Amino acid sequence: QLVESGGGLVQAGGSLRLSCAASGRTFSSYSMGWFRQAPGKEREFVAAIRWSSSTTYYADSVKGRFTISRDNAKNTVYLQMNSLKPEDTAVYYCAASQYGGSSYLSRPESYNFWGQGTQVTVSS
Repeated sequence: QLVESGGGLVQAGGSLRLSCAASGRTFSSYSMGWFRQAPGKEREFVAAIRWSSSTTYYADSVKGRFTISRDNAKNTVYLQMNSLKPEDTAVYYCAASQYGGSSYLSRPESYNFWGQGTQVTVSS
């Protein structure tokens, strides 16, 4: 089970830190990803991190503003979001994948487990 937290309402330019806590199994050998979905839009890739934490991937729209990290000892993955923009408004989901390559980790269908999502709203 994956449970996201840390969402909320923030002004443009502000920051939020999302957390995704895993339970029921150990996800240390899984790659972890963050996706988001805005109303009326498809779910889109945000960021991913391989199990070893040495390799990260980002969507171009968030590169330089968001940072993904993980603490395998705590079975938790984080998404630090800085310089937030109104277009970042969406429900954010974390997910776990048994794949490790960048071509796979940007695709929702590559993920085996999903959280319920947390709402992030950025006001202008």
